[in-house]
Amino acid sequence: MAITVKRVTLWRAEVDNQPGVLARTLEPLATAGADLRLVMGYRFPQAPERAAIELYPITGKRLTAAAQQAGLTEAKDIPCLLVEGDNRAGLGAAIGRGLADAGINVAFLMAQVLGRKFTAAIGFDDESAATNGARIIKQAAAKPRPAGGAKRGGRRRR
Repeated sequence: MAITVKRVTLWRAEVDNQPGVLARTLEPLATAGADLRLVMGYRFPQAPERAAIELYPITGKRLTAAAQQAGLTEAKDIPCLLVEGDNRAGLGAAIGRGLADAGINVAFLMAQVLGRKFTAAIGFDDESAATNGARIIKQAAAKPRPAGGAKRGGRRRR
């Protein structure tokens, strides 16, 4: 199964949780021509009046200036991997089990499937966990489907 695991730097802003804040944050980037691959926005459960906006990628002087104008800064203290590739049933569980067995904590996970492809952004507690996590994720994705399992859409016979 073909996957890529890439270390990425998120750009982040902590904001007041109110209508329009996401639009106001993204508009300078759109004007500067940003083609974002990842946008996350969420409120803080313990402080619902506050929220965070995180996105990727920001490259070059023009986009960096636009991101800074929008109140975003590089989140270098949030190690993050962008994982993309061919989807298969059980892949998320295999990645989760591999990380758990290696004693690696996941700080956050955002994943989705479009057609036959998946994308996941996985955050870690520190750089060491992200480095080891990349290796574990590649190993988990390379493992073949367990023998004897039902195929998608098929039925097992007894």
